This record gives sequence, structure tokens and C-alpha cells, in this order.
Amino acid sequence: MADTAIIDVDGTLVDTNYQHALAWYRAFNRYDVVLPLWRIHRHIGMGGDQIVAALAGEDVEREHGDALREAWTEEFDKMIDEVRPFEGATDLLVELGRRGFAVVLASSGKPEHVDHFLDLIDGREHCRAWTTSEDVEKTKPAPDLMKVALAKVEGASGVAVGDSTWDFLAAGKLDLPGIAIRTGGFSPEELREAGAAHVFDSIPDLIDGLDRTPLRKAT
Repeated sequence: MADTAIIDVDGTLVDTNYQHALAWYRAFNRYDVVLPLWRIHRHIGMGGDQIVAALAGEDVEREHGDALREAWTEEFDKMIDEVRPFEGATDLLVELGRRGFAVVLASSGKPEHVDHFLDLIDGREHCRAWTTSEDVEKTKPAPDLMKVALAKVEGASGVAVGDSTWDFLAAGKLDLPGIAIRTGGFSPEELREAGAAHVFDSIPDLIDGLDRTPLRKAT
């Protein structure tokens, strides 16, 4: 039995994946690197420290990595007011707290973005802690963020909730059970192959099915 729910934010609790993909597309275009949006989408959920090399290669990372990340921030900031929470996002936080879990958000987002999203989901009221990109040197699929998230609440055993394959590749490195929500646009087969033990179509579906998962009751 687990005592901590470690929940991804972007694409899981707030609907940002396609804004992120478009922001990266525009950022790469500034440096004459043209990538199809579908390829960028497949990498959303991977941290900004790793996505440039993964999409465009080590040479582009060496030459333009930091500038691309700055450009991405500028492009994403133009769209941040369009972001909305997914249906049931706050309800999930409340229900997990009611069941006795420490709820911690494992985000690799910039601190100012995480602050904005916390406001959208009443996260400060219902979560014990959260992470940002400043908490680790390597983000997903490295497991560092989830390790830090668990440590922030002195948890003994966590369950990872996310929307992308990168969430579960990271969770698997810590032997954390994974629960996927399809809000990121990944298929059930992809999510299970990456390590998710349970896959739900939406947050309300997850809330209804919590008793079938490791989040049924905290230790």
C-alpha cells in the first residue's frame, strides 16, 4: 500500500500538451529547424533540458539549446491564459486527500508556470508540496523529479499518476506503480508498454475507478 500520490501537472491536471507542442514548433522555427508537430507532440512530457537533443540532435542542443528553451518560454507565455484545468482535476486532489494520501505534484515546469497552474486547480489548498524545474538537474524520463517529490512529503511509497509515456519510464526506474490518464494524447497500448498498470480515459473515470488501483486507500 502506498502513502503518497505523485501527480504530473502538464497534460494530466491542466490541458497544456498542444500549447507546449506549438510553442516548441515556433521556437525551433526561429533557428530554421522545422519539425513536424506530431513528432514534437510525441516528446511532450519530456523535460526541456532533454527535449531539444531528443528532437533535433546533439549539435542543435550545443549550438542553440539554451536559446531554444528561452524561445519556447516566450512562445508558451503567449498562450498560457488559454490553459484550462481538465474536468475533475481539483476533485481528484480532494478525493486523494480524503483517502489519506499525501498529494505532491511532480512538475518539471518553470516556477512561474507551476504557480499559474496551482491557481487553476486550487493546488496550494489540496497538495502537500510540488516540484518545479529548479528542483533537479535532469527531468523526465530521468526519475529525479519523482524522487524529489516523494522526499518533499517524507513519503515511504508512492504511486505515479501521469499522461505521457515519459512519466511511466521515469516511475519505472523507481519501481513506482503507474496510473495513466489519456489526456496527453497517448494510446493505452503506449502507456502500458511504458509501464502504466492502469489506464483511464479521463480524470472522472479515474476517480470512479480508484478502488481498482493502488490509490484505493493510503497506508
